[in-house]
Amino acid sequence: MSEVSTGSTRGRSSDHDRSSTRTGGGAGRALAAGLGRTLGTAALMTAILAVVWVGSVALVDNTFVAKGPAEVYEFLFASDDAAETRAQILAGLGVTLGDAAIGFVAGMLAATLAAALIVLSRPVETAVMPVALILRAVPLIALTPIIRLLFSDEVVRVAVVSGIVVLFPALVNIVQGLRSVSGQLADVVHVYGGGPLALLVRVAFPSALPALFASVRISVPGAITGALLAEWLITGKGIGSMVVNAVGQSENNLVWACVLVVTLASLVLYLAAQVIESVVLARYGRS
Repeated sequence: MSEVSTGSTRGRSSDHDRSSTRTGGGAGRALAAGLGRTLGTAALMTAILAVVWVGSVALVDNTFVAKGPAEVYEFLFASDDAAETRAQILAGLGVTLGDAAIGFVAGMLAATLAAALIVLSRPVETAVMPVALILRAVPLIALTPIIRLLFSDEVVRVAVVSGIVVLFPALVNIVQGLRSVSGQLADVVHVYGGGPLALLVRVAFPSALPALFASVRISVPGAITGALLAEWLITGKGIGSMVVNAVGQSENNLVWACVLVVTLASLVLYLAAQVIESVVLARYGRS
């Protein structure tokens, strides 16, 4: 009897080891596949940006205003004060990324909470969706003075301005993802005595992971856009403020350099979200 028990234990341990190996191998393959897709996406987007940039400069045909890649490279790396310029831009980028992180977290948390309430309650959907549509329809530049009047704390202002940009697309995607639960899975939860909340937590949120990560990828550049707007109209710091000041002083090289750096930062963060998405979805068997 002891030998049978020992054999059963060893069998379960062996099955567990094989399962862990398969899980680790799946995550590794997902990471490799995600990196491959990321590199392909990065190459394609870089080529498109380069073509659009060079084409725009050629169409404008004004060397004082339009700066090409070679001129921006010289400004950042070959001019006398290139090191100081890079330090200034990177410092501004750090502020902008911090503001974008605040808006991203605020917008995603608000969108996730609102989506959960909408799925649980039809009256909440009736109340929340019109407000979200209004926030989406009204230009944010028109709402910014009102936001400044309503909130005195600078961090809260940045969170609201940048979070509004994130909120609507994330909300729509997450709601659709939460409602994508199949009827069979819902019936299983109900048979075992689970209510709407159990269905939401145990089934709907795992099923909505693809939609959630799609929202993350969309929201990362959106949060940076909102942060730039907040820096222009509210804080007077970061890349947003630097660009406005450089335009006012006709420092066009600095304008193009700032735009290039913030665009590359948005691209890198978007691609990082894509890699994380591949790994997490593979872990849940959704790759």
